[in-house]
Amino acid sequence: MTSVAAARRRLALSRFWAEFRTHRAGLAGMVVLLIAVVFALIAPLFIDEGVTSVVDATGGKFAAPSLDFPFGTDESGRSILLMIWWGSRTSLLIGFLAALLSIVIGTVIGIAAGHFRGWAGGALMRVTDWFLVLPSLVTALVLAAILGGTTFTVIMAIAVTSWPSTARLIRAQTLAVEARPYIERSKALGGGHWHITTRHVLPNVAPLLLASTTLEVASAIVTESTLAFLGASANKTSWGTMLRSSYDYGAATQGAWWYILIPGLAILAVVMAFTLVGRALEAVLNPRLRRAA
Repeated sequence: MTSVAAARRRLALSRFWAEFRTHRAGLAGMVVLLIAVVFALIAPLFIDEGVTSVVDATGGKFAAPSLDFPFGTDESGRSILLMIWWGSRTSLLIGFLAALLSIVIGTVIGIAAGHFRGWAGGALMRVTDWFLVLPSLVTALVLAAILGGTTFTVIMAIAVTSWPSTARLIRAQTLAVEARPYIERSKALGGGHWHITTRHVLPNVAPLLLASTTLEVASAIVTESTLAFLGASANKTSWGTMLRSSYDYGAATQGAWWYILIPGLAILAVVMAFTLVGRALEAVLNPRLRRAA
């Protein structure tokens, strides 16, 4: 039985990869993401946090791109290239963890609201609706300011304000799954709440979660950059804090276009890559979209 199950999983993965390869935009996004993640992981092998120190800066103020500094320098003479490289660790870490926490919260509440009918499910959806109507950016900014400027608090602020959309999506999928005949048979055979939600509902909503997670990461990176630009940062170098510094020190008026353009392009490239991968996964894993294509 184990070998049969393993063979089925391998066949499903091969079919998934064969379908995914037909989406060229998704493949391009995956390549960009792999490059970004690998560079972020290997950064400590080549550089350290000293590249963000104003004391150890070796360049001139707002030096234009050159052979010594391919992306130019900032107001303290620090290399924009090295800061982008080191800052990718913070931006990607916050993006991944905030999206993961948001997906977990949204999945638990969404499945519970769809499975438990009556007052319990209604109460969960009213809480979800209340969070949904809150201005997420303002709420995240207030939470980050109240809880303090650390990586953990920024992750929590983003996750707490971004889970409602996932919860509503998962609830709708849960209702569709539990309307199928085999759920009634499972209940008739004595299947409890835990068995039904973990053995039947969760596996059926998992493909949707995979596509949703990639889109949530992109949203989380944009939110972190926005919070950092508005002053609610994790007190670590990130792409958002670099944009904030370029604004504070008047890079635009000084003609230091590279200080604004490079961090912005880094955010744009990674967010676009996540979006392309997410759309491709959604097209592959959603039978309706696959039939329409």
